[in-house]
Amino acid sequence: MFETAIAFRWRNGALHPIAHPATTQLAHLLGIDRQKAAAVQNTEQFVAGRTANHILLTGSRGTGKSSLVKALLTEFAPRGLRLVEVQPQDLVDLPDVVAPLRGRPERFVLYVDDFSIAANDKALTQLKAALDGGIEEPAENVLIYATSNRRHLTPQLKSDNAEHRWENDELNPGESTEEKVALSERFGLWLSFQPFTQTQYIEAVKLHLARLGVSTWSDELKVLAQRWALNRASRSGRVAYQFARDYAGRN
Repeated sequence: MFETAIAFRWRNGALHPIAHPATTQLAHLLGIDRQKAAAVQNTEQFVAGRTANHILLTGSRGTGKSSLVKALLTEFAPRGLRLVEVQPQDLVDLPDVVAPLRGRPERFVLYVDDFSIAANDKALTQLKAALDGGIEEPAENVLIYATSNRRHLTPQLKSDNAEHRWENDELNPGESTEEKVALSERFGLWLSFQPFTQTQYIEAVKLHLARLGVSTWSDELKVLAQRWALNRASRSGRVAYQFARDYAGRN
């Protein structure tokens, strides 16, 4: 199974090969050069059998977090990288997910997209053990790459602020906040994604239009792209792609 498929989904207690995995290219991801370089370096070490870190990708929606993980698979699959998509609610199954992967020659990234779970979720226990190691030695050929719109992964509650305390004129967080921060810190590499600037957004629009066969560019087209982003109150790679698809389809 692992010789013929490069991507899998954990569902109903079993691994299922994905017949048509996304073929995102690293070169098509604009405006995230620093994050891309760090993720590529980490994954390069991993597929080479050297030490590497779990990665937490956080930040604004539509800025390329998920696309970067998919592009890493496209880049490194020929060298043995495999991607296993695990839904946040299925993290309770992590020991079962890892069991058939341990000891295999391939290198596996467990991909957790849009990760955010409640502070009392049982999945937290399994995730902490997988990141830091519990009584069982972590599998050396398995890493976790998680994306999230929030840096601390679990919701920040109003009651957390009540636990803050003053010590020697310094404000210190309470135990609940410390626990939430500690979960994020178990990821060795943090990559933050910021909203696109106007220039980055327009460059992304041009790239996606060219990929869809639209070779001309004009001030009028630029205005249309800007209006599209304004109507969605967001400038991102995702919004740029959506505009390009709409424009190419109409013209």
